[in-house]
This record gives sequence, C-alpha cells and structure tokens, in this order.
Amino acid sequence: MHKTILSLAAAAILGLASCIDTDLERGLAGAAAGAMLADAVGGNAFTGALIGGAAGATCDDLGAKACQ
Repeated sequence: MHKTILSLAAAAILGLASCIDTDLERGLAGAAAGAMLADAVGGNAFTGALIGGAAGATCDDLGAKACQ
C-alpha cells in the first residue's frame, strides 16, 4: 500500500513537471519524484533524488517535449 501511494504521488509530480517554468523548479520536482520512486522500489532515495533532479533540470535543454 505504501509503495502504491508513493508511486502515485511521484507520477502526479511528474505529470505537473511540464507546467513548471524554470530549470530550478523542474529540478526540484524531478528530485522529489526521483526520491519517491526510488524509495517505492526499495532503492536509495538520495540517489533517486540526484538522478531525478538532474533529469528535471536538463530536460528542457535536451529538447524533451514533456518539458517544453
């Protein structure tokens, strides 16, 4: 049950990521989603936050359509 709630929360954050304007905001949303997803699957939340934050901050620069 705990993993389901965390997964749904992370999916909601990722869904809102396209509505965020700045790289910092996208990075913070990515970090939060990455930490929640990593925790939900039994991984390291800190590592998930680092990866998610980096992905969120750079997704607009890389041309991802979800971030534009």
